[in-house]
Amino acid sequence: MQNIPSVDLRDFLSDDPKRKQKFVNEIGSAFEEIGFVALKGHFLNDQLVEELYGEIRNFFALPVATKKSYEIPGIGGQRGYVSFGTEHAKGRKEGDLKEFWHFGQYVANDSKYATEYPENVVVAELPKFNSAGKEAYQMLEKTGVYVLRALALHLGLGEFYFDEYAKEGNSILRPIHYPPITAEPANAIRAAAHGDINLITLLMGAQGKGLQVQNHDGQWIDAIAQPDELVINVGDMLSRHTNNKLKSTIHQVVNPPRELWGTSRYSIPFFMHPVSDMKLDCLENCIDAENPKKFEDITAGTYLYERLVDLGLIKV
Repeated sequence: MQNIPSVDLRDFLSDDPKRKQKFVNEIGSAFEEIGFVALKGHFLNDQLVEELYGEIRNFFALPVATKKSYEIPGIGGQRGYVSFGTEHAKGRKEGDLKEFWHFGQYVANDSKYATEYPENVVVAELPKFNSAGKEAYQMLEKTGVYVLRALALHLGLGEFYFDEYAKEGNSILRPIHYPPITAEPANAIRAAAHGDINLITLLMGAQGKGLQVQNHDGQWIDAIAQPDELVINVGDMLSRHTNNKLKSTIHQVVNPPRELWGTSRYSIPFFMHPVSDMKLDCLENCIDAENPKKFEDITAGTYLYERLVDLGLIKV
């Protein structure tokens, strides 16, 4: 496969059973074959997207000392600011050429997860930063729920199978800034080749070259979405849960050509996680003689912890 397939969520949301099944078939096939799609018909509107990008540009333009004041120790970078070069891909020592922010789940005070999730960090200098982030978080989460419903049907499960795990899930919205490159990077790129940890990732900001996906032949394909599309990919948790029926595909963000080193790149992925007590055990209907069980049983919370250690965000 040389291109990222494009699908339209409005097919799934329609009252036409044939259109709904068309979406299920298309996204299911794409996630089995390459693990990525470009999605139209999501719940973000242009005004919200424009506002959020404006706010994150304002944030990353703040003085380094101001940004670092929002870096919270002891929580593995799960909320607030994470400074440049902190995170690295699994198996690499070189830090990625990026800085980022984390918005997390919004739960009621009486939720069983209220004490498990760190509180979101409020940026005092930018009154609209947090409200724009919260609204985008909730619209991306809503989009992700419908994508998971389609995947549940593709997997032969009940349509609402994932709902109980996605509701109050430990999802993260991550505005990323890849700053201008000022010197020849030593073995470092903006985001080294990796697979995502979570169930699915919904990415804003894949309109220009930079994001690349590795197909099954080992070739790197540019993943470029249209302005009205999100790029959505399978994460390692969903790959484990489906015994690798749905593919978590290796991807990277490469450095731009030298003539563009002086430019910043911004992107905003939404990492859709389940609740921590979800069992990621391989689904029985994804195991057979030709596809024996490939992964050990584990919960989402334990798996997330192990991966955050791998990424250098949790120090042990």
